[in-house]
Amino acid sequence: MDAVRVAHLREVLAGTGWVQSARRFAGSLRASVGPHRGGLLLVGTESYEPWHLAAHLDDEAAWSGLPELSPTLVRHRVPPSAPAHLSAGLGRIEAAGRRETVLVVASGPPGGGLLERVHDARRAGATVLALDDRAAGDLRDLHGIAHDALTADASEVDLDTVQHLVSAAAGESLPGPGAAGGPPGSRLRRPFRDRLSRLVDHLSAPPPTRW
Repeated sequence: MDAVRVAHLREVLAGTGWVQSARRFAGSLRASVGPHRGGLLLVGTESYEPWHLAAHLDDEAAWSGLPELSPTLVRHRVPPSAPAHLSAGLGRIEAAGRRETVLVVASGPPGGGLLERVHDARRAGATVLALDDRAAGDLRDLHGIAHDALTADASEVDLDTVQHLVSAAAGESLPGPGAAGGPPGSRLRRPFRDRLSRLVDHLSAPPPTRW
C-alpha cells in the first residue's frame, strides 16, 4: 500500500485508537529486531502466508535505511522450485535464538505444530510477536507465548488493514533516545513528509520482483 493510501487510512481511523495501537506494536517490532538483515522471521498459518506484509516490510527496510526490517518469510510448505529467499521452512523457527524475532500472522488457528516451534524459539531467547484476527478463534495459547500482540477486529478494521498500518509505522520517523513516547535506544528517522515524497517517486518505478 502506498503512503498516500496509508495517510488516508490514518485520517479515517483517527480517534479510534487503531493508529496508536499499530504504532505501539511497530515500536515493539523495531525494538526487538537485531541490527542486521535476516533476524526477523515472518510466519503465517498453514492456509495463510503473509506475502503482502513481507513485501511491505521489505519496502520499509529499503526506504527507511533499516535493513533489519526486511523479513525472512518462513513457509509451512516450500515448493522444490522456490528461489533461495523463499525457501525457509519451519525449521528456521526451530533454529531461532537470541537477537532474532518471530512475527506470527494468524488469520486462523495457528495450529499446535507452529505454536510448539514458536514456543521453543522463545525459550531459546527469540522475541515473539503476534498479529492476528479476532475471528481466528481461541488465541490464548499464541498470546501466552507472544511478548506483544495486536488483534484485528473485522467489525472495525480487518487484519489486512492492520498489517498495512504496522508496516508503514515500522519505518517512520521516531523521537531520539530518551524522548517521550519513543522506545529506548530508538534512532531518529527521516521525517514522514520526506519519506512520503520518496514513496510517491517510487510508485512510478517498475514493481519489485523479490516477493
